[in-house]
Amino acid sequence: MAGRAAAPGAAVLLVTANVGSLFDDPENLQKNWLREFYQALGSFYFLHESLKNIYQFDFKAKKYKKVTGKEIYSDTLESTPMLEKEKFPQDYFPECKWSRKGFIRTRWCIADCAFDLVNIHLFHDASNLVAWESSPSVYSGVRHRALDYVLHRIVDQRFEKVSYFVFGDFNFRLDSKSVVETLCTKATMQTIRAADTNEVVKLVFRECDNDRKVMLQLEKKLFDYFNQEVFRDNNGTALLEFDKELSVFKDRLYELDISFPPSYPYSEDSSQGQQYMKTRCPAWCDRILMSPSAKELVLRSESEEKVVTYDHIGPNVCMGDHKPVFLAFRVAPGAGKPHAHVHKCCVVQ
Repeated sequence: MAGRAAAPGAAVLLVTANVGSLFDDPENLQKNWLREFYQALGSFYFLHESLKNIYQFDFKAKKYKKVTGKEIYSDTLESTPMLEKEKFPQDYFPECKWSRKGFIRTRWCIADCAFDLVNIHLFHDASNLVAWESSPSVYSGVRHRALDYVLHRIVDQRFEKVSYFVFGDFNFRLDSKSVVETLCTKATMQTIRAADTNEVVKLVFRECDNDRKVMLQLEKKLFDYFNQEVFRDNNGTALLEFDKELSVFKDRLYELDISFPPSYPYSEDSSQGQQYMKTRCPAWCDRILMSPSAKELVLRSESEEKVVTYDHIGPNVCMGDHKPVFLAFRVAPGAGKPHAHVHKCCVVQ
């Protein structure tokens, strides 16, 4: 979160960043990642020094505490009262024996307005072949269940309800069956099975003419389409019709219009910042979503100057397999006063 004293209100910047790739090649990737990140931020503070009267919620004491100076927590995150952290139940994704997937929630009161920041990491697609079998895919259903779990947790009766932002790696994927059928409309499919188990291990789509040119090869961890430009042309917006996973939550979550290319899976080669890996179908995995009341905070302005930006970071350089996505907006002074409560915070029922 950032703020500048020159303009009224508090400027807020939310950033998603799946940084797992940085540890595979820190010497080459970390420098580029930090440079692009700093350019996007200007100066980065968790809370900018110009912001005054900031409160953070203590979930154990069930009250806000004024943020002063610097506080260091040396225990595990689970024992820290200033946040809630949960991993999803193991039976949500039994294919994965061990997982860090889950969410972390903090609550803040800034510019007389209270809101939750919920960082989330949902389940991935374990196999392209399985994802292709049905529409929507089985993995889409798993993510739906996990996100529904989070939304129920952050609006339950333990604490007062406030506006909230949910952001991170949702692992949302395009509807694989629809995408493949659209990309390979004029193609024939060849099924290749394992000799010992008869299990399908590869699908090959070839053009009906043009010397039977291979258009797409699909394996468990291979999505090799012959023309990657379709994912980059006009920021890939032609494929947004296949981005369907959020539609289930249309009455509970809002998102600004997407005007950036799919955020995953980019090459982890530091010299190929714009190239997608041939492991998965490119998709908008990294998102910033908000509750209906948070939407009003983002889009509401008490001045003529209203700047809201929803975009990605580092379009031309390698940032790892995920491009960070950010949302920048300004909270108008006193935006929450009609619903004033504890510490003049905006409590939305």
